[in-house]
Amino acid sequence: MPIRATAFLPNPVVGADPGSVLVPEIFSFTMSSLRPPPREAIAQRLETSPGVLRLGDPDAPVEVVTMVGHCAFGSDDRALLVSLLPEVIHIRGEERLTLLVRMINDETSADRTARAMVLRWLLEVLLIEALRSTGGAAAPPGLLRGLADPLLAPTLRRIHADPGRSMTVEALAQDAAMSRSTFFDRFRREVGVPPMEYATGWRMALAKELLRKDVATAEIAQRVGYGSASAFSVAFTRHVGKPPGAYSRESTAA
Repeated sequence: MPIRATAFLPNPVVGADPGSVLVPEIFSFTMSSLRPPPREAIAQRLETSPGVLRLGDPDAPVEVVTMVGHCAFGSDDRALLVSLLPEVIHIRGEERLTLLVRMINDETSADRTARAMVLRWLLEVLLIEALRSTGGAAAPPGLLRGLADPLLAPTLRRIHADPGRSMTVEALAQDAAMSRSTFFDRFRREVGVPPMEYATGWRMALAKELLRKDVATAEIAQRVGYGSASAFSVAFTRHVGKPPGAYSRESTAA
């Protein structure tokens, strides 16, 4: 599951803050300046070296330098993680992130020993740092903001680690050492959805992944917290809009 990552290194003359944009699930998008060129303008694109392109007037001063790449998760649960991230993550003004981008840029342009290994680790740290930078009160409600909340993070980790266990708002609130109403309001404010809606969404995301692997419905029902295959089938159909069997066949055909 690739994540498109674009890092901006503005020219020092411009004086703008460096920033990064991550697109967790790749889709078509266009990047342009605040004042796009006229429609009739001919695109100027010059490859100055392998993989390095110069866009625009080759004689004009450089205004922005961008590094574009992608990361791929090796985990079997990569689709689940991506489904819970924002569509676009934009970070700017983070000193640690800026330092990492400059190190990657330096390592990419050099020919040092173990270059590939260093780049791999730097890119992993860059991704983690970018995701971590989006947490906190300034982030939009969602998984990253919830995991940044010290009172909600343990609850979210328990939901992720053991989706098959019996869950109620009361039990989750007790685990978080909060009253039911306080826990419910805090969870909905930070994560963006009520606790049981989030738990159901996580269970169904996991069920979809297991169906794509052709796991038996009865086993999936047990692993995601339903007492029987029929109860799971009803819940899955209500949540996804089609029965598990139909979803599995369509996923396999695709």
